[in-house]
Amino acid sequence: MQTRNRFMDDIGQLMTNAMGVAQGAKSEAETAMKSLLDRWMADRDFVTREEFDAVRAMAQKAREENDALKARLDAMEGTGAKKTTAKKS
Repeated sequence: MQTRNRFMDDIGQLMTNAMGVAQGAKSEAETAMKSLLDRWMADRDFVTREEFDAVRAMAQKAREENDALKARLDAMEGTGAKKTTAKKS
């Protein structure tokens, strides 16, 4: 027959309770750190991902329009250069 040691049962219960308290403290610390970090980032006026993506799309569109205008200008200059050389001959 197995005997139960009251002291060991108490130590086991104490350890179980200590782990519960530690997990609660961990959860509170994580919440506090997240709140602190969120507040710090809000004070720094960082752009949001949505704002960044919107500006990036605008820049890409402007680049494409620039390339199209450059190609058009090059084509016009090429045509004008051919007309000028033809008149000189």
